[in-house]
Amino acid sequence: MVLPSCGRIEFNGNKSHVSESCEIVWKLRNPYIWNMARFTPQILDEIRNRLTLSDIVGRRVTYDKRKSQPQKGDHWACCPFHNEKTPSFHVDDRKNMYHCFGCGATGDHFKFLVEKDGLSFPEAVEQLADEAGVSLPKSSPQQIEQEKKRASLYDVMALAQRYFLEQLQGAHGAPARGYLQQRGLTLETQRRFGIGFAPKDRSGLKQYLAEAKIDHGQMVEAGLLVAGPDVPVSYDKFRDRIMFPILDLRERVIAFGGRAMSPDNPAKYMNSPETPLFSKRTVLYNAANARRASHNNGRIIVVEGYMDVIALAQAGIDEAVAPLGTALTAEQLQLLWKFANEPVLCFDGDEAGLRAAHRSSDIALPLLRAGKTVQFALLPDGQDPDDLVNSDGVDAMEDLLSGAKSLFDLIWAKELEVGPLDTPERKAALTQRLKQLTNTIQDPTVRGYYDEAYRERMRSLFTPQSKSYGNDARARSYSKYGGQHGNGSYGRGDFGQQPMTILSDSMRRNPLTSKNYDRPSSKQKAISPRDFVLMGTLVNHPVLLQNHLETFADLDFENSSLKRLQAALIEICSRDPSIDPNEMRNFLVSRHLGNEVSRIDDAIRALRWWQAEPDAAEDEAELAWKQALTLHYKANTLTRELKDAETAFATESTETNLERLLDINAQIKSLDGIEALVDGFQQRS
Repeated sequence: MVLPSCGRIEFNGNKSHVSESCEIVWKLRNPYIWNMARFTPQILDEIRNRLTLSDIVGRRVTYDKRKSQPQKGDHWACCPFHNEKTPSFHVDDRKNMYHCFGCGATGDHFKFLVEKDGLSFPEAVEQLADEAGVSLPKSSPQQIEQEKKRASLYDVMALAQRYFLEQLQGAHGAPARGYLQQRGLTLETQRRFGIGFAPKDRSGLKQYLAEAKIDHGQMVEAGLLVAGPDVPVSYDKFRDRIMFPILDLRERVIAFGGRAMSPDNPAKYMNSPETPLFSKRTVLYNAANARRASHNNGRIIVVEGYMDVIALAQAGIDEAVAPLGTALTAEQLQLLWKFANEPVLCFDGDEAGLRAAHRSSDIALPLLRAGKTVQFALLPDGQDPDDLVNSDGVDAMEDLLSGAKSLFDLIWAKELEVGPLDTPERKAALTQRLKQLTNTIQDPTVRGYYDEAYRERMRSLFTPQSKSYGNDARARSYSKYGGQHGNGSYGRGDFGQQPMTILSDSMRRNPLTSKNYDRPSSKQKAISPRDFVLMGTLVNHPVLLQNHLETFADLDFENSSLKRLQAALIEICSRDPSIDPNEMRNFLVSRHLGNEVSRIDDAIRALRWWQAEPDAAEDEAELAWKQALTLHYKANTLTRELKDAETAFATESTETNLERLLDINAQIKSLDGIEALVDGFQQRS
């Protein structure tokens, strides 16, 4: 073929890949690269995905605990390539890259070994491949030729993308433009995701590419034409469809998804076939954009389709991805864990959605390892994320995500629904099923903790209570607090029941949405007065954030909005320690946290917490912050003590255990009123 012009195609500022693939072809002509052709991009990516960059770099550096955020794959250290006292060397596990803001050193797994250990590139690849358990193929002329073909296919896909964009804006694209407008997609969103249109013409794209001197065989190899021995004349694969480009992590077009315009088309959605560039098992839609967003908030969300991803992004939730017409695969899950430790999988709340959630749990369970798991958010029956955001707003989606259920709870609920547990044999069958499931977990440490946790649940479920307090006034008074244990509500005012009797009643409801099923409500956790003070003071007095960054970073907020705000404040403090209040607010708005800041402002004004306001003196603001911090610590301590007390009372319902339970509840109930009693709190000097 004749390579097209190396000008760039852009949508939403993303560089297309014509000139990038030209660069690849140039590199393939370099003898050194030719000698390295057996190290294909797929093999190098597999090595990177199996090895955590921070682990490799961590053998040569000591990470700064104050500045690093390991849970987000964010690590800082003094640069190993030049002498420095202040950490400016950044390791990003999500991007598989390191960069020093002092000397400019940048690279990945392989370059670090080349630059630090003096290895050659082949030696670095071979060493890390051996460590990752990846077999390296022998280089051959055929493999070199294959890489050259891949480079040219990126050009073909970039030209196809240009064609679809042009068609959407042309006369034939009017119905598609109308449909997109009806679905509420703004022009900015359409440009951002590079949405195009394939007209009904059977050979429109074929002719367009031919005029650009693209070989017919390359069109077929890229999955753009339907051809074969039984097809007399090849024709365009995508016709009369809205087109969604699918990008790799380097933001190159590698495939397309098409949504049929005609309601009579039996294939509503169609994806590109498997090609040298595209394997649907290993790719996630919107992965590149979501990776950047997840870096800021530590969250990644999996939804079912293109429109769900796009609708969430338009609403300000950029960290969503979607599988490509298949159930979540092991390869896709490994990729998700590069972005966040606990991906949230969203499914419909109907029976089909539950089945899909259970299939995903079967994929995830064997792959669990320390810190790596999945969560599940079940949507209201009959709604998808697109519907929920459009009907109830983005806050409804955030509420749903904040109430996501753990993999552990999903499996427990599923197994309890198999049947009644009213005989020893049925109880033994439940134990056996849980044991068989946990045995599939490959990581021995995680497997051990799952076994231990399920045994504890079983003991809680089946152990008879040592004493009945069915008529005890204080036991009934505890029901006012809605105390729970296991999967039976102790808020029913009848402690004479055995746990199985209580459980059988709660089992009549959906086990993942029942509030009496040992799970919190899917609504947002309420923000306490002390936490409003903690956040509002730092937003209005950023200098305090620098003084107390390590303490603030260690705080555990239950409300998901506060968690996102906490992450954003830590991020901007590491970037700009001297930021002023106005710049701080502008930054938070850019992170889609403006509503959260407004709610904090309203609370501070309504409750007259003057020390958290912008015009308060710095020493007075700091005093208020420290007092709120003390209350925050006390609340967390009481919460942990309450859980222990509930467990003790459910295991052994003695007088002593009940007294302890009631006492802790009374302390928690009165805690929100303590703010006014703390010495100096809310009092003007």
